Amino acid sequence: MAQTDSPTNGGAAIPASVQDRMRADWNERAREDAHYYVAFGRREQDDDEFFATAADVIRDLEGELKRLPPDGPAPTRRALEIGCGPGRLMRPMSRHFAEIHGVDVSDEMVRQAKEKLRGVPHAHPHAIGGSDLALFPDEHFDFVYSYAVFQHIPGADVVFSYLRETVRVLKPGGFARLQICGLPREDKEATTWDGARISADEVRAFARAQGVRLLSLTGVDTQYMWTTWQKPPLQSPVPAASCVIRSVSNAFSGEQAVPSEGRLACATLWIEGLPAACDLNSLRAYIGGAEGTGCYIGPAVNGLSQFNVFLPKGVRTGIVPVRLEWRGAPVAQDASVRIITPGPAVPRLTAVSDGVNLMSYQHIGSGTMKVAIEEAGSIEGFAATVDGRDVERIETFRTDPLANRWEVNFHLPAGTAAGGHVLEIHLGRRLLTRIGIEVTQ
Repeated sequence: MAQTDSPTNGGAAIPASVQDRMRADWNERAREDAHYYVAFGRREQDDDEFFATAADVIRDLEGELKRLPPDGPAPTRRALEIGCGPGRLMRPMSRHFAEIHGVDVSDEMVRQAKEKLRGVPHAHPHAIGGSDLALFPDEHFDFVYSYAVFQHIPGADVVFSYLRETVRVLKPGGFARLQICGLPREDKEATTWDGARISADEVRAFARAQGVRLLSLTGVDTQYMWTTWQKPPLQSPVPAASCVIRSVSNAFSGEQAVPSEGRLACATLWIEGLPAACDLNSLRAYIGGAEGTGCYIGPAVNGLSQFNVFLPKGVRTGIVPVRLEWRGAPVAQDASVRIITPGPAVPRLTAVSDGVNLMSYQHIGSGTMKVAIEEAGSIEGFAATVDGRDVERIETFRTDPLANRWEVNFHLPAGTAAGGHVLEIHLGRRLLTRIGIEVTQ
């Protein structure tokens, strides 16, 4: 299906052929090995291993729950997961809500979810068709979330239909935490595995058009772009006349210095009295006179709000002024930040695994391998050998331009026998690793 260019294009029903393809493909994957296709980690995981793979995502979602007001002694909150699969996230998330629902286009995934959630009476998975949430009334949920779902949908129009429905079913003051594939678009047809790609600019435009507050937009230009929205409360608090920038620090380390470029070139402004209505579309930070790129506004804690801003390109080093504007007008006295020259980029290997069973790190059973490399401005000098023999069919993919992170996939040399071998990986003249691997048949 062709991807739409407009995030506000909508209302048209999704063709039945697309719905049928999504359902058929994911039913087949669920019957083959639902745990693998949901968690990507390893074939034939048992339940304990499968649910353990959700730990990092659950920590992320629980961090966003801090934005919600206290629920009180008699819990009333409701949550919705879009693309619940067999319940990997619903089960641990259920402890935070009086009622939790999940929807999925795959009947088989929902059948498995019902089995895994049998001991959680307030968790309700549903099989749905199309891309609407017609099962639920307007303004019904306090929290809506989705992970590793929209990246498998073969059309941006389908994704945006779900996003509009998310806004509809959220209560005023409610929040959504959603993962979207933000990789640059390619001139090829999307599938139910390599699905639609949505740009950060489209997410910003969608939030403006829908009237939701855009509070987080991270992982831009990557497969795992995350965004957080709030549906404005019915009665918004009266904004403060002004706020105060109490300090500016490095967003990653907390140090009072920020490198001028690279993946660590992000500053945190700690702001007292930040208006609750601020979002990434209305709040702007100017560093050295040039606009930075806001990526995160956190909830107020002890009166201080966190505003993370990537530095503008070409910012000078030294003590640089910081100016904060909301809706085009200054809202705080200028502050300053210390900008330093970044250290040299040192390419490093961050992951090595079997190409299919990603949780199998040095035991290779598929005949393929996957490695990840960071801080590599170019991957052209990549080379790998097994016992001195060149690996075959190397494929490279830039997964994060900010961190210069690359994924490299390759096949073992033809005829590599079962048993122990030595893998060497080079990037140009730099030896990244020399490790033992065990090849199994």
